[in-house]
Amino acid sequence: MKQFTTCVVLCVAMLFGTSMSAYAEDSLKVIKERGVIRIANTQSSPPWSYLGEDNNAAGYDVAIAKEVARRIGVSKVEFVADSFKNFVEGLKTDKYDVVMNDVTPTEERRKQVDFASPYGVEQFYIFVKENNDSIKSIRDMPGNSVGVTSGSSNETWARKHMMSSDIRAYENGGLLFNDLAIGRVDGVLSSLFGGEKFKKTNNLPIKAVGEPLTYQLSAPVVAKGKDSLRDAISSAIVSMVNDGTIDAYSAKWIGTDYHMTKGIDAALAELAEEN
Repeated sequence: MKQFTTCVVLCVAMLFGTSMSAYAEDSLKVIKERGVIRIANTQSSPPWSYLGEDNNAAGYDVAIAKEVARRIGVSKVEFVADSFKNFVEGLKTDKYDVVMNDVTPTEERRKQVDFASPYGVEQFYIFVKENNDSIKSIRDMPGNSVGVTSGSSNETWARKHMMSSDIRAYENGGLLFNDLAIGRVDGVLSSLFGGEKFKKTNNLPIKAVGEPLTYQLSAPVVAKGKDSLRDAISSAIVSMVNDGTIDAYSAKWIGTDYHMTKGIDAALAELAEEN
């Protein structure tokens, strides 16, 4: 676990642009004096964030956000519902203090905002038709067609790692699984959650096969210049990794067979290798 924590801190420093330096401004102090931290999420992307039966925000990201707030010394959390496309601008205009909604740190995003330590990860698999017994892993994909969403990181990964497959990019990602179900493509590269959601919602005869192929981290997002807030959140998340809180919340909100910290560790290792 200590090795994992060290990896988190070092990778955050190198990849996310965090310095873990002495606080040079008062963003955390302002929030503590206010007594409320405003955290944005879509409230429409289970299991990460959604509206529960009581019409309040619920999900893995929400649970992590509440615990982070407690650990940085803020007693009240105000969840602000917003769309994914508005998150960066919402931070820049001080509509909220933090975004916690399965947001992946990318080079393009880091030009505009800062990320704290990662607390979540999505695993990506090949999905095939339920009655397909010939494709059991990515090793069986050469010569077969694979659907990806045009312009997504999935397409980039597939074109780099699946060059022997017929890669078909869809402008409308919602059509991917329907085409898989009726046999227009042999496989789809998708997050486990995305595929399972389409399967359940549309009653599609599809399944994930093989091992995780790649990963996408999720981390809290803050506006640039909010160093003390960012570093306090990172410290809180590292402590939650160390004491088992991350995996406990993952088991509660996602499932006991989903090992969050192991996935984060694998994702950080993948990033370090690429860089």
